[in-house]
Amino acid sequence: MQRLAQTFARCRSEGRPAFVSYVCAGDPDVATSKSILASLAQAGADILEVGVPFSDPLADGLTNQLAAQRALESGMTFNHLLEIIRDTRAVTDKPIILYCYYNLLYSFGIESYCEKAKAAGIDGLLVLDCPPEEAGELIAASKKLSLANIFIIAPTTPPSRMALIAKHASGFIYYVSREGVTGERSELAQNLQSALKEIKKHTDLPICVGFGISTATHVKAIGEIADGVVVGSALVNVIAAHKDNRSQAASAIGQKVKELLSS
Repeated sequence: MQRLAQTFARCRSEGRPAFVSYVCAGDPDVATSKSILASLAQAGADILEVGVPFSDPLADGLTNQLAAQRALESGMTFNHLLEIIRDTRAVTDKPIILYCYYNLLYSFGIESYCEKAKAAGIDGLLVLDCPPEEAGELIAASKKLSLANIFIIAPTTPPSRMALIAKHASGFIYYVSREGVTGERSELAQNLQSALKEIKKHTDLPICVGFGISTATHVKAIGEIADGVVVGSALVNVIAAHKDNRSQAASAIGQKVKELLSS
């Protein structure tokens, strides 16, 4: 968790938001996935959000569903995930967050899953379908291991629930900028500033905004009002475009990050 706090402090001192990149582990294969994560860190991503491939990713749009499918078809396993995290940690000290679904932790054993992931080098977990009311075991394991628990606030979240989420969250708050699933969008949601203002009444944690952010203009606009900006589908689409030319995927995704940070 210390890496996250240091990262947000550094970005604030530099007068900019943290850039959070999302890709799915094992997409399109284990070796390429390692190269992609190293390239993201080198190109300017401040926090690496790593998706854990799952057969029923209910919060994900088609782009990220297909990424998970590619990873699973390539033979991804939990041990491969740990290998990817360990090898990424060996080449960068930037925070690594797992983006995953609760069934994966529950079926493995929550504390055991967290212990192994922590040992591999992660800094926190964003468990999409585990609200704080149901997260007692996860929160306890995370506190024991000094892992951040990142919870989501949505446009439909009422203020009373924001307070509950903020009470149990650590690391940062992930604000979903629009209703629905992940995916690139041509325009940003219109009520972002007022939504973030309301969230800040309930927490001092950094707030990162994600879902639908796909251009340098989007990144700049979000950066003026939030502590961090999350880009996923725009990066995953780069991987998809290079699934048949995998040796070029890492350099292409690094170039995409530089493009997104160019404004």
